[in-house]
Amino acid sequence: MLQIKLGIELASLRLPLKQGLLTARELGAEAVEIDLRNELRPDDLTRTGVRHLRKMLDDLNLRISAVAYRTRRGYATSDDLEARIEATKRAMTSAYELGTNVVVNAIGRVPPEADTRATSLMVEALSEIGRHGQKVGALLAAETGAESGDELAALIAKLPHGSIGVDLNPANLIVHGHSPRAAAQALAEHVLHVHATDATRDLSLGRGIEVPLGQGNAEFPELLGILEEHQYRGYITISRHDSEASIADVQQSLTFLRNL
Repeated sequence: MLQIKLGIELASLRLPLKQGLLTARELGAEAVEIDLRNELRPDDLTRTGVRHLRKMLDDLNLRISAVAYRTRRGYATSDDLEARIEATKRAMTSAYELGTNVVVNAIGRVPPEADTRATSLMVEALSEIGRHGQKVGALLAAETGAESGDELAALIAKLPHGSIGVDLNPANLIVHGHSPRAAAQALAEHVLHVHATDATRDLSLGRGIEVPLGQGNAEFPELLGILEEHQYRGYITISRHDSEASIADVQQSLTFLRNL
């Protein structure tokens, strides 16, 4: 059976780092996701800083489910691409030092087949990032969203085996008009990390909106069933952004997932 290991995205708690870790422990999480752009920066993580943070995590009996390193642009955009690749590599090295092998980022819109230049840029960039990841022991997990599961799977097929993985984010998919179920089926073998998010399509607004877990169209029991078929062993990390009571919503999400 699928072993559900629950994490909390610290950014969802809207608290300073140390207070966020204490709150995550009080809520009963097993792990946390840390943002390496806004909560910690790879350039600031000295050996002493890494040891201090890992001791703090050990004292609270917490692990790191993933680190987020969301770049301002994707990997098919030539502007500052080399700097973006190098920054991603540093985040991957820091992730491994902190005790996780998953770095989450939105890789940018997957170019259409006809755009051979953009496709080539993205494939070369992700291949280089993948080689670094295999060297340091942490992989980039492409966050689902702008493209369908089939489109992302087709891109991964163009890369050397094991270059990148996938972060399954159901709310992102729903907001962009895609099916989480179809994405899970297309990408399950590549999923390294799951964000526990939910959303629904608001017909009056003509767009998708994030909602509390279990109140949207994500169908988490079904998604977990698909992952179980592919022996998923990673974390399920709760993320909640559009909320006026974020800690209460995170607690509700923990309860919802435990009840599954």
